[in-house]
Amino acid sequence: MKKLIISLFCLLSGTAFAQNPGAGKASAEPVLFYNAHIFTGNGTEHAAGSMLIEKGLIKEVSASDLSAKYPNAKKVNVEGRHIYPGIISPASTLGLAEIESSRPTLDYNELGDYNPNVRALVAYNTDSEVIPTVRGNGVLITQATPSGGVISGRSSIFYLDGWNWEDAVLKPDDGLWLNWPRRMSPSFNFQTMTRELQKNEHYQKTVDELRELFAQSVAQKAGGDPYDNLKLTALNGILSGDQRLFIQAGTDKEVIEAINFCKEVGVKHPVVVGAVTSELAIQTLKENNVPIIVSPTHRLPDRVDSDVWEAYKLPAYLAGKGLTVGLHYNDSYWRTRNLPFVAGNTVAHGLTKAQALALITSSNAKILGIDQWVGTLEAGKHATFIISEGDILDMRTAKVTRAFIRGAEVNLDDKQKRLANKYFEKYGLSK
Repeated sequence: MKKLIISLFCLLSGTAFAQNPGAGKASAEPVLFYNAHIFTGNGTEHAAGSMLIEKGLIKEVSASDLSAKYPNAKKVNVEGRHIYPGIISPASTLGLAEIESSRPTLDYNELGDYNPNVRALVAYNTDSEVIPTVRGNGVLITQATPSGGVISGRSSIFYLDGWNWEDAVLKPDDGLWLNWPRRMSPSFNFQTMTRELQKNEHYQKTVDELRELFAQSVAQKAGGDPYDNLKLTALNGILSGDQRLFIQAGTDKEVIEAINFCKEVGVKHPVVVGAVTSELAIQTLKENNVPIIVSPTHRLPDRVDSDVWEAYKLPAYLAGKGLTVGLHYNDSYWRTRNLPFVAGNTVAHGLTKAQALALITSSNAKILGIDQWVGTLEAGKHATFIISEGDILDMRTAKVTRAFIRGAEVNLDDKQKRLANKYFEKYGLSK
């Protein structure tokens, strides 16, 4: 009897308090979307195009109607709406954090300065209430990223749908995150009540420790047990070129020093995450074929004498210099949903709409090493895309009505929508 009462309580509780929807299921039959304005993510647009998906993959994208070619496919008329690739959010703690004021729900920062063995992969929470609020704006892929210390750990790339991390993962352990030490550290002077910079007396010591750590990893791989030291083993992918090294540096000088360090220790694929403005730093990135994931446009200039619109102009400026440029939103994991609008800001400051869309789709995919699967709408790639009634880059008109991950339609319900509907009904307001 007690078990029956408990079961009924659980059942009633589940009914009373709605939870996140379950993972979507791909259609067993081919599906044809036609009469759509298709933005492929690589600069090509089809004003009245069509796209066929089958078994979770894109089979064909065309500027014309494919209905006659595939008569047995399920037809979906999307006239008046737009189809975009799923937006990719790099460098985010989404899925690793839930409530900022509750430490037990934050799982992105470990104790210690050197944690290359830490894996975001197994900490990712697919049941997060935040995830549905983000994918409702078209963000369908995230790079779950650890933080803190000098070497924070290894990130992994996930789809924003799945029963568990095994279901959701797109690319496990894609890269290692390095916080390059700062030469000057900000501090607050309580006597003068002003902020000031102080020299970091431990800068060279930290760089030497990094150099020694990489040297030990090389020595262990050459002659030791590969699992004898997990910290050293975790660096193998960076040195072999199977994984990327994501470098967060504070100034242009530190970016240059970090790139030179990578050349010295044999890192194959460094990626800079942040902002560079000096010609010397830009030239260093270009000469070494190092891509950059730029900080969001919604921020203040780095220096008091900088152009007030510097952050907005930077993506276009760096792209014009020949760099591979992506974009991220690092202010807060839940604000990741604003990534499309951050990219849209760049349209008013030098980029076309196609180039702005590429920042958060094809360019991000290329930088993260997942462009063989996602980033553009092309035959053979995963059917991961969104359908919007308006311009996805414009917060005034963007309205994602449907989303698909690997051909499976995603339920776009979330806690915020449920609360909105609840109080619209309570007060008799129209939506």
